[in-house]
Amino acid sequence: MARRTEYDESQAARRLRVPITAFRRARHTGLIPAPDASSCQWSRAAVEAMDADAIRTALPREPIAGSVAADRIAVTLGTPNSIEHGERAHVTAFVVHRLITRGLLTDLSGNPDGSLLNPDQVDTVCQHEDPAALVAANTPLGPDQAAERLQVRRVEFDHMRTLGWIKPTEWREVRYGTSRAGAVDVPMFTTASVDALPGVHPEVDW
Repeated sequence: MARRTEYDESQAARRLRVPITAFRRARHTGLIPAPDASSCQWSRAAVEAMDADAIRTALPREPIAGSVAADRIAVTLGTPNSIEHGERAHVTAFVVHRLITRGLLTDLSGNPDGSLLNPDQVDTVCQHEDPAALVAANTPLGPDQAAERLQVRRVEFDHMRTLGWIKPTEWREVRYGTSRAGAVDVPMFTTASVDALPGVHPEVDW
């Protein structure tokens, strides 16, 4: 049987007998060098030179799901996420994804439909000097909410989008009724990007 000469991250983690989440964390911190065989693969020599024990200690605690991270941040704010009585989450997956995009959290899962996070990083976010402002700045607003926050008409906000003044951070599927055919994709904007518009465009009579 031919010996493997190139390894992707999953194969390298298996050869080193380390959790894939620890491997990804070590790569993020620079403990693991950039792939040398291709853009996403390491040579056999590079993998054999990696320190498995150091990689394991790169993630000393078990990773947690993004939903758990959101709950912990919400508790820090004194507004626990709850589904009781139809209450909406105060800290949503959107906020967690934005914190990942900003580099404040690292997704260790490699799964586009979910996330696994380093609990130490989540603790750091919770200990931020103003976690409420951090969450608020990354809270999603739909077009109508954004227009209302700016105290402009929806058509005026749509014009700002046409001019390229603001772009959606992501799109969210919203269903009307129970049929999938009634679903539409709605653009979502961060509160921070909406709040920044008046300062970026002082020529407008807000």
